[in-house]
Amino acid sequence: LSASHLQLATFALGTVGWILCTVSMGIVEWRVWHVDNTTIISSGIAWVGIWKVCFISYLHVSPGYREQFCHKFSGYDSFIPHEIYAAQGLLLIAMFMGLLGLAATIFALRNVYMGITHKTLIAPFFLVGGFFYIFAGLCVLIPVSWNFYSVTHNQSIAFPPSYYMPSSPVAQEAGAAIPVGIVAVILLLLSGTFSLSYRFPVPTNTVTK
Repeated sequence: LSASHLQLATFALGTVGWILCTVSMGIVEWRVWHVDNTTIISSGIAWVGIWKVCFISYLHVSPGYREQFCHKFSGYDSFIPHEIYAAQGLLLIAMFMGLLGLAATIFALRNVYMGITHKTLIAPFFLVGGFFYIFAGLCVLIPVSWNFYSVTHNQSIAFPPSYYMPSSPVAQEAGAAIPVGIVAVILLLLSGTFSLSYRFPVPTNTVTK
């Protein structure tokens, strides 16, 4: 019973990790750029995500109001750096792999709590779920660490003129998506490790003399 409770906790960790992985995909604040030209980027701050870049501008807006402008990336944009391309693909894979891990764990837990004692219907699904969790965690780890490296080295992006973005910021810092991704990695890897450590309980036979 204790083993099943551990796997239930594993499912909870995997679920939260998968949700955070999905959330990090939607957050535009992967890289926060500080720019010196505030003619169009009024706040002096732009947010570079893996799907789009956004900034606040007061142009063509009534006094006292502001508007957020966003430019979505296209799959044909050659200026997008490799770490952003990698993040787009790997996070989609991580989301899918994490979903498969959750499905495998749910099936195994269902059998445990329904009293099904067939080893072939429980242990393999916990193990498969563990592999999916770990694979998903690694798929999140690569883009998160790669983009964090780009931030710490203040790497530039050659945006086209239509984006109204400078090619290089004065400074940049990691946005909210980075720590969210890091937590997702930790939870997914922990969940995978716990799933792989599952051992099917060996029934104890009592022998009467």
